[in-house]
Amino acid sequence: MIGERERKFMQYAVSLSRRGMERGDGGPFGSIVVRGDEIVGEGWNQVLCENDPTAHAEVMAIRNACKKLGTFQLTDCEIYTSCEPCPMCLGAIYWARPSKVYYANTKEDAAAINFDDSFIYREITVPHDEKKIPLIELRDLDALKVFQEWKAMNNKTLY
Repeated sequence: MIGERERKFMQYAVSLSRRGMERGDGGPFGSIVVRGDEIVGEGWNQVLCENDPTAHAEVMAIRNACKKLGTFQLTDCEIYTSCEPCPMCLGAIYWARPSKVYYANTKEDAAAINFDDSFIYREITVPHDEKKIPLIELRDLDALKVFQEWKAMNNKTLY
């Protein structure tokens, strides 16, 4: 059930979206990572100020939280974001493994203000050689050898 706690955290994420937008850092997107009742990471869209197409709010919040907590897994955390995550952010969220994600605006709301990711969702299912940016396999024996060496390592950290 959505309660006052969740609304409070969402309002903070939304305030980050406004702040970043007003500063000209990037689009109107904000996100926080919460553990228990503490905000352990925050981010807003910084694509423009960082000249980084990956500097989306959720990615920035995940990076901030992981650095603060000293971990690459956020299994005991929740993410609050002002908009339904784009495909890239959704991938980052799954890699971080939070317990849940709350979002305010939908991907359709984002598309209505010219942040439309529907072409990416479509591209995912298109064969590699038919994609707008073709993915071309270039096999390399050394690349495969590195994978084999990783597999044989006894002291690796899986994630």
